[in-house]
Amino acid sequence: MARLADLPFRYRLFMKTYRLRKAEWAVAELPAPLARARLAVVTTAGLYLPGQQPFDEGMKGGDFTFREIPLDADLSTTRVGHRSAAFDSRGVEQDPQLALPFELLGQLVTEGSLGSLSQRHFSFQGSITAVRRLQKVSGPRLVQALLEDRVQAVLLTPV
Repeated sequence: MARLADLPFRYRLFMKTYRLRKAEWAVAELPAPLARARLAVVTTAGLYLPGQQPFDEGMKGGDFTFREIPLDADLSTTRVGHRSAAFDSRGVEQDPQLALPFELLGQLVTEGSLGSLSQRHFSFQGSITAVRRLQKVSGPRLVQALLEDRVQAVLLTPV
């Protein structure tokens, strides 16, 4: 993560003047212990697979859509469509497991600490400033997909 002082002037100005939105938080309880729960990963690394539409890096406010990443995907083929100058994508490009840690989570399933992994996981473009579209469009679509997959826990890997 870049320090504010490392960013170009226009980004520093934007970060200092951006009006953060407030959201009401609700306490959520797992319906089952992690050792029996199905987990999905949601990342903001902007990862997408060959054959999927790239994220629109020029969309005003950020591309609010998400990409499905199957559990059996070859992560070495992922591409990064992140729009922030504050995000150094080299680490995730070299090792997508940083954002989608399927191998580590698979080990937790094997040892019995985690019930199972969903077959679908989800990637958003980071640095979205038009959050209302996330709340009104993408959020409900993501929730529907998670419910369809009977996911009980989500690991968020924000970048």
